[in-house]
Amino acid sequence: MTVTVGVTGATGRMGEEVLAAAADRDDLDVAFAVSRSPGAEVEGVTVEDAADLPDLLAENRPDVLVDFTGPSACIEVATACAEAGVAFVSGTTGLSEGGFDALREAAEEVPVLYASNFSRGIAALRRAVREAVPALDGYDIELTETHHNAKRDAPSGTALTLLEDIDEARGDSPRVHGREGEAPRSEEEIGVHARRAGDIAGEHEVLLAGNHESLLLTHRAGSRGVFAAGALDAAAWVSDRDAGWYDFTEVLE
Repeated sequence: MTVTVGVTGATGRMGEEVLAAAADRDDLDVAFAVSRSPGAEVEGVTVEDAADLPDLLAENRPDVLVDFTGPSACIEVATACAEAGVAFVSGTTGLSEGGFDALREAAEEVPVLYASNFSRGIAALRRAVREAVPALDGYDIELTETHHNAKRDAPSGTALTLLEDIDEARGDSPRVHGREGEAPRSEEEIGVHARRAGDIAGEHEVLLAGNHESLLLTHRAGSRGVFAAGALDAAAWVSDRDAGWYDFTEVLE
């Protein structure tokens, strides 16, 4: 069965990657694509005005919508999908607690799948972190993430997800974002460092050190296409689910 997909943020970095990945798949058809900068054509799809999204949802009735926009736009899109009865997949980061509340409210009406990262390698990294942290109890932990120079939110959504995994394994720990001047390390703190440079798609490192040894768990994405492919896998999987909140790990399992 072919799944029909709507795409938001179509002229952005990730939107273009999603359209490119969709063009190479036989199980997906793009119903429409929108952007706040309409008029362009991406992978043979004419990009329409994001302001027309409710009408496009009603006219095209896609099975699912894939969203990589910004925090405020993401909430608007999720609300529109809930009203139209269209499944919603989003990898938009930088959401506040209120933003997540809005997505969970939409999940009462339609299937919603949110992930800060759609990479299978990151899913494996998360599993490794959840195993390593309790196994190396008392070791110092430092997390470093690196992204392209246009990324707005820091730390990245993936870094925040990794920190949540660490907290679940160890208990809530104070986070120190960078260090300057005289800044001795406390036993329980987790150092968090965000770097922005060039066109780096995404790198995440979790360092555990103690007892005269260190363990470095690292993931590097060579292309944003990795995330686009994962998002489309999620879209195909969630398109016929019941209303509710879903996680990317469920797609992989």
